[in-house]
Amino acid sequence: MIMEKYVKKILEARVYDVAKQTPLEAAPSLSRRLGVNVLFKREDLQPVFSFKIRGAYNKICRLPAAVLKQGVITASAGNHAQGVALAAAHLGSKAYIVMGENTPSIKIDAVRALGGEVILHGESFDEASKHAEHLSETKNLAYIHPFDDPDVIAGQGTVGMEIMRQHSGELDAIYVPVGGGGLIAGIGAFVKYLQPNCRIIGVECEGSAGMSAALKAGKRVKLKADELDQFADGTAVRQVGKENFRLAMSVIDEMVTVSIDEICAAIKDVFEDTRVIPEPSGALAIAGLKKHAKPNWTVVGLVSGANVNFDRLRHISERAELGEKREMLLGVSIPEKPGSFRRFSSAIGKRSITEFNYRYVEGGRAHVLVGIQTSPGEDKQRLVTKLSEKYAVQDLSENEVAVLHIRHMVGGASNIADEQVFRFEFPERPGALLKFLTVLGNDFNISMFHYRNHGAAFGRVLVGIQIPPAEMKAFMKRLGSIGYRFWLESDNPAYLQFLSGDASV
Repeated sequence: MIMEKYVKKILEARVYDVAKQTPLEAAPSLSRRLGVNVLFKREDLQPVFSFKIRGAYNKICRLPAAVLKQGVITASAGNHAQGVALAAAHLGSKAYIVMGENTPSIKIDAVRALGGEVILHGESFDEASKHAEHLSETKNLAYIHPFDDPDVIAGQGTVGMEIMRQHSGELDAIYVPVGGGGLIAGIGAFVKYLQPNCRIIGVECEGSAGMSAALKAGKRVKLKADELDQFADGTAVRQVGKENFRLAMSVIDEMVTVSIDEICAAIKDVFEDTRVIPEPSGALAIAGLKKHAKPNWTVVGLVSGANVNFDRLRHISERAELGEKREMLLGVSIPEKPGSFRRFSSAIGKRSITEFNYRYVEGGRAHVLVGIQTSPGEDKQRLVTKLSEKYAVQDLSENEVAVLHIRHMVGGASNIADEQVFRFEFPERPGALLKFLTVLGNDFNISMFHYRNHGAAFGRVLVGIQIPPAEMKAFMKRLGSIGYRFWLESDNPAYLQFLSGDASV
């Protein structure tokens, strides 16, 4: 039986030479809010601030001495890289880590500080992984897979073993972040063997839900590279592991997907109970728990990692309020005449305003972009309905263009002939913008450009480009050759209201 095999491997796993048993802590603030008994499994407290050290060490320590002498190699831009580097250093072996060229310097420096030799190659994990496998063969280095390996799965499974030892009663559910599937496969095998009624719930980001897609299809599927969301980069995997999926089919009860805003809100929740800031993937399970757990349940949520770039905190903080539904972002058109500003403020009432952007437009009207703080459980549609009795109102709270760009650009609107608006994800590395402009050539004029650094591997960009209708097909073909993710946003209501200069909006 597959679970019995893995229970034995987990019990025999060698992880505690470098890893430590992390605490299972109560989360009183979140528990009170949800009416659920929430426990955090604090894997952010590991020496490399992530559970990944467990699987990496359990794999590497079992390699023959001759193999260790040659060295080990892996491809990773994050926590697995640090786990491999630390494990290899502890065992006196050399670790080579292949990372994409857009990897943030904080992660490169962390691996080097642990003794790993960093090799930068490619613009994506897939390219880095292929190069690592090539080097593994040509230089006779042992390849340490991030998740699709029985010893790695068993190492991660020690998290489940600890939970069972640390909590004496029955658990209703354990929420686990899912990328390649190694962590949930290992935890699920051990927990289901001892407590079959405990639900094992996997949590994925909406834009990188590979396990959800695989379970629905009944087989592993490969997500499209240009559609893979990189916000929760630690779990942004195109395809779950073969061995992981074989085991996951037996142990996963349900999958939950969450939005970027819900992840940001969960980061804030973990901070409020622990004063620790997890990375997006590290708070993934908590976001799923908040969305799925039933009242009076006793549940465990894994805080799986805390390797967050400091530069990302501004973006996370901005979106946390939206994820918790504590802020509404509204686009409102009001008459431009004396007293109209005061009357609009009165209609909103005595509420906390998070931001207020006001711009006069032609036709005797003004456009207002307003952020309004709301209370937990409040029926926000009532406010929209109330305002709609007097004004033209659009709820832009879920509008990516409004949330990421427009709120920082209000103040200028213009009628630009043939302007088309695109939203891009640019790799955060030197030359990314130049590559875009080179492909664009001299044939098209850029009429608008907005970029903000969010401290992630990919920057978010809003671009206006003048494209005559007859040339649109050729332009789209050019974009396809760049390889960057993009969305056409010319009909986005936030753009039309605040930046297009269209008097009819």
